Amino acid sequence: MVFEEKMIASGEPDNVSDPLETVRQTCEAAEHCVHTRERLEQCETRVNSRSSTEEDCTEELFDFLHARDHCVSLPFPPWRKEI
Repeated sequence: MVFEEKMIASGEPDNVSDPLETVRQTCEAAEHCVHTRERLEQCETRVNSRSSTEEDCTEELFDFLHARDHCVSLPFPPWRKEI
């Protein structure tokens, strides 16, 4: 919240993007993240195609988030060249 207040006070443009979001989007394109996202999407499709099910995609979601956050935290990540 402090960051937004400083941006408003300094008069800089409102369309400033969050660097973390940029890095996360780049990491989502990495091979392992693509694989886990596909598994998540397959699960979502399967769950949404059923009228009643107890299945949810929590495990697949956590796998995807873990893979993406691991990529973001790497000391020499693939996104480093692009930023």
